[in-house]
Amino acid sequence: QLQASGGGLVQAGGSLRLSCVAPGRTFRNFHTGWFRQAPGKEREFVAAINRSGSTDTRYADSVKGRFTISRDNAKNTVYLQMNSLKPEDTAVYYCAVTQILWSYVDESTRYSIWGQGTLVTVSS
Repeated sequence: QLQASGGGLVQAGGSLRLSCVAPGRTFRNFHTGWFRQAPGKEREFVAAINRSGSTDTRYADSVKGRFTISRDNAKNTVYLQMNSLKPEDTAVYYCAVTQILWSYVDESTRYSIWGQGTLVTVSS
């Protein structure tokens, strides 16, 4: 399936870059999304990138201006650059892919293929 990595422990204000690889799949065929789930909370949308190119992206309001999603076609990898991290960003982060309409990319139920998740912990 998908493999997410790059999580870890960071102080508030710091940065991390998450990576998502898809052995046997090509990200250009899918919209790719990042979601996160904090303890005791539901999984929530973080960011998505359109299969057509890196210029078409969408972000949750809570991360807009701090997080950047991108894709390296040569490496078949999708990244989530996270800057100015806050304690409330602490969660397990998941990458996922879908072929549904771009209008629905913020809905986790629309995704059929998921990675295993990577834990991000932001200390205050």
